[in-house]
Amino acid sequence: MEPEIVQRAYDTVARDYARELPDTRADAGLDLAMLDEFITRVGDGSLLDAGCGAGRITRYLADRGCAVEGVDLSPGMIQQARAAHPDVNFAVASLEDLPHEDDSFDGVLLWYSIIHTPPARQPDIFDEVARVLRPGGHLLVGFQAGTGVRDVSGAYGRFGHDVVLERYLFSADEVAAWIAGSGGREVARLVRAADGAETQAQAVVLGQWAGQD
Repeated sequence: MEPEIVQRAYDTVARDYARELPDTRADAGLDLAMLDEFITRVGDGSLLDAGCGAGRITRYLADRGCAVEGVDLSPGMIQQARAAHPDVNFAVASLEDLPHEDDSFDGVLLWYSIIHTPPARQPDIFDEVARVLRPGGHLLVGFQAGTGVRDVSGAYGRFGHDVVLERYLFSADEVAAWIAGSGGREVARLVRAADGAETQAQAVVLGQWAGQD
């Protein structure tokens, strides 16, 4: 999808999104275990929650002592994030053009933030992540696992919103290949079956860039 379409959709639904998903109660324990391992590996280093939405995972990281900031394409989402988490720094930015210097972070999180970008543009995202990561830095990527594209425009229909939104499904092998193509390596992966109201399998891939002592 084109970024302006995604931005428009999330600007439209931002308030309802923030109300429906205020924290990590909807997240599976297995997924949070991967997130906790990521936090352990980064330690007291600096973190970027890239595609932070309304900031619920940014809050999770901050509450565990992480020095974290968040960016998102949607000004509406950033407005919600700032209102809910005034002690955290948030900014509007594209995953393909992050407003940070080279080697700025010890860890970058892409928690379901690559899912609206088609495969052809994914290498641009991972190259940009590699640019802002310090040597030895870690990347954690969460996404729906599978193949093809799903129309998720109706997900917010119950709130009275008429938006255009598509979700791309990827395999863990694809994501690992994008990490490798940007100079990193896969450390671990989780692929699990759909649970509860989920309609697709879910995956999390942990990567690291060279330079760890």
